[in-house]
Amino acid sequence: QVHLVEYGGGSVQTGGSLNVSCTASGYACDRCCMGWFRQVPGKEREGVARVHSEIGTTYIADSVKGRFTISQDLAKTTVYLQMNNLKSEDTAVYFCAATSGKWTGCPSQIVDFTYWGQGTQVTVSA
Repeated sequence: QVHLVEYGGGSVQTGGSLNVSCTASGYACDRCCMGWFRQVPGKEREGVARVHSEIGTTYIADSVKGRFTISQDLAKTTVYLQMNNLKSEDTAVYFCAATSGKWTGCPSQIVDFTYWGQGTQVTVSA
């Protein structure tokens, strides 16, 4: 059984930085994608960043481009999200997600991600 567990998160002031990570257990990655999504109450979950395990291509949402970086460890079981210059609008619950099956590129649709973590709260305040 696959489990995704997020680490990190917390509270930070505007302009600060946070690093969140996600470790997958029971997960066999072969041309897979892992990524981060976020959600605030009353709004739809949105994609933040994704990384393809084999080609290393990263996909970053326009809203965080230049501030957030996604990376993956060599074992392809842990994905990191480095968040810099945080803004109040980055406040959300951040979810880690992973695909099943083999992909030539990372999907962008939430429904294409099979496995999900429980989420970790990131709060950015002035």
